[in-house]
Order: sequence, then structure tokens, then C-alpha cells
Amino acid sequence: MTSTTRKSPYREGIIDSSPFILLIIPFATLFGVIATEAGLNVVETMAFSIVVIAGAAQFTALQLMQENAPTAIVLISALAVNLRMAMYSASLTPYIGAAPLWQRALCAYVTVDQSYVVGISKFEREPDMSVPARVAYFLGAVTPIVPLWYAFTFIGAVVGTRVPESWALDFAIPIAFLAMIAPMFRTAAHVAAALVAVLVSLLTAGVPYSLGLIIAGLAGMIAGAQTELWLERRGAKV
Repeated sequence: MTSTTRKSPYREGIIDSSPFILLIIPFATLFGVIATEAGLNVVETMAFSIVVIAGAAQFTALQLMQENAPTAIVLISALAVNLRMAMYSASLTPYIGAAPLWQRALCAYVTVDQSYVVGISKFEREPDMSVPARVAYFLGAVTPIVPLWYAFTFIGAVVGTRVPESWALDFAIPIAFLAMIAPMFRTAAHVAAALVAVLVSLLTAGVPYSLGLIIAGLAGMIAGAQTELWLERRGAKV
């Protein structure tokens, strides 16, 4: 393929992340609906999405707000769910850490599950990409996601409770996360982390304020890390 016909990294990012459009629309709409049901007005709902821009943490906070959980529990739980962004940032640093500060700041803001999954998969497959190409690809990957997240959050907030229950928009949440994590199961450590997290989440389902999910997440991370260490020791002995 010649340089004249090769797609730009930015366009490649848009194309590679475009399948998530089918999920982000109901996902964002559902958040807008639930936010109004939790007592937020349209302005508060939009501010929530623009400032936080992290679907899972936002849904966690809303669920706890509906359960009348203490403010401290809401904040701690949302921050705990969003700790994955710190891990995302750490794994992206070797690839785009040399970019100018303003580009890194922009990438940090738009680092969401979808852009991370698409971006890190591309960077690992093509380690010879230049830093500017990686930044362009990453920003392209988020281009179909963030504007739609804002737009359909607004639509959901405006429509509010008028959305019929028969539409079952909540199907988008588990499907979105399954679509993102399934390709990431590349090692035994990934599988161990997922299985332990699922098991612990079932065992702690009765813990108040959905704190069982945080416990399950921590257990999964510990299991994944220990599995990696065990595999490294085993490989060293061999």
C-alpha cells in the first residue's frame, strides 16, 4: 500500500472505533434517563457527563444516590470504579508519553474504555508507529464516542421518564463491557482476574451500597497480579 492510498492514523482510529456507536447511543441515553430519575436536572446531568466522562463511575454514583447512600460512599465508590483510568494511563505512557503536554492532557481527558481498548490494541500490534501517529489514532478512536456520549446524554435527560420500559436500553451496559473486555483475554492472568472478580461479586452481592463490586474488583486485580507472578516464576525455573 502506498503512502498516497494509506489511510491517515486519525481516520483509522475513527473506523476502528465506529462499531461502538451502536452501543454508546443507548448507553448514553440510558444515563440521561436514569440521571433525571435520580433527581438531576438537564444542566446537572450534562455537567456530570462532561466533567467526569466515565460511564461506569457515573452509573455507580447514580445508583448509590438512588439508594440514598452517604455522600462519602458515593464519592469513594465512583473513584474506586474510576481507578482503572490510572491503569489505562500507565499502560499508554510508553506509547504516547513523549507527546507534547497539551496532547497528553487532551488524550488524558478522552481516555475512556472504548478509546483505550482500541488504542492499546493498535499500539501493541504496530509498535513501530510514531508518537504523532499514535496520538492521531487515539484521538480518532474517541471521535465517534465522546460527541455521541454528550449528545445522547442530553437527549436522555430531556426525554427522561418518557422513554418506554419496553425499549430496554439497559441492554447496552453489559454488552458494551463484554465487547470491550472479550478481546483483552489474552493471558491466563486476564482470565484469572475476570473469573475471581465474577465469583467474588456474586458472593458479595448482599453488601450494602454495592460495595461488593469494589471488593470484587480488588480481588480480581490481586488474582491477576498473583497469576502473572506465578507464571513468571514457573517460566524462570524452566
